[in-house]
Amino acid sequence: MTTLSVPQLTLDDLRIEPGLPTIVAPKAGVDISLEEAAPLLRMLADDTLEKAGGILFTGFRAAPVEAFQRFAASFGHPLIGYEFASTPRSQVEGAVYTSTEYPPHRSIPLHNEQSYTREWPLRIWFQCVLAARSGGATPIANSRAIYQALDLALIARFTKRELLYVRNFGQGLDLPWEQTFGSSDPRVVERYCAARGIDCLWRDGEDGELLLRTRERCQAVASHPRTGDMVWFNQLNLFHLSALDEDMQETLVDAVGFENVPRNVFYGDGEPIEASALAEIRGVLDRQRIVFPWVDGDVLMLDNMLTAHARDPFEGPRKVVVAMAQSYSEPNAGQRLMAP
Repeated sequence: MTTLSVPQLTLDDLRIEPGLPTIVAPKAGVDISLEEAAPLLRMLADDTLEKAGGILFTGFRAAPVEAFQRFAASFGHPLIGYEFASTPRSQVEGAVYTSTEYPPHRSIPLHNEQSYTREWPLRIWFQCVLAARSGGATPIANSRAIYQALDLALIARFTKRELLYVRNFGQGLDLPWEQTFGSSDPRVVERYCAARGIDCLWRDGEDGELLLRTRERCQAVASHPRTGDMVWFNQLNLFHLSALDEDMQETLVDAVGFENVPRNVFYGDGEPIEASALAEIRGVLDRQRIVFPWVDGDVLMLDNMLTAHARDPFEGPRKVVVAMAQSYSEPNAGQRLMAP
């Protein structure tokens, strides 16, 4: 039996456009899949990713999700699961998940994946399986530039005081704790939280439902472990109650009380964050957005600390899947003190 070999790809076969994202595509007449091109693309990513922050692989032959998973795994690190989830996702294939399953008419603001906790992936890949008929972009932003654009006094304050994320599971308002922790056994949840310095409190709901509240003190800024760059690294703008419109805020507080809303965030000492600080942060994030259109088959590879991502509203069917790798936590993360 004769085995057909794939012609070896060289840099001369690629069109490379520097920037964020750096665009990498086959030149006209070159027909090859990402998986076939992986050896060269890995070398390119090793040299480019931490300088640019993100790479958009476009124009390669479309491939199924299984091939996307193999491509992401080919960068040398096992793909990781979606633990301590904050948004609903579905497992598609192995360690590949749907992007956040959120109503299509709503946007998801810029954020770095799992920066609301003390352990996060350094690498994240998105594959556009089906681009939306209208909208549905995945905007990105340079986390180094965000850090540099914020007021120095604000940066100093958040660096010192950090953040306290408070989540209430249950009540039919957000993810159930069983889904977030992948178990219906409270002891499993308690062991997970104890190992990661997360404070957890159980209480009984009015209908007998077992409710869970977690509190975790985390970084607002971080230093990239390889480049040394300082980055704005949190999900303050998503978790704060003010991320919801005023009517929704009022409805939630009336229904369950301020302390029981599904998610909120404070300074690390438990004090409220000023509205002026939130406005400045959101203004900088809005100005740093970089938007590009999805094309079926595109793959976006990001350094999760150096580049934030978001999602625009859309119309029509849309399918974007996600893979992650290189779990990382700061060496001194366990030394943080929980607010009283």
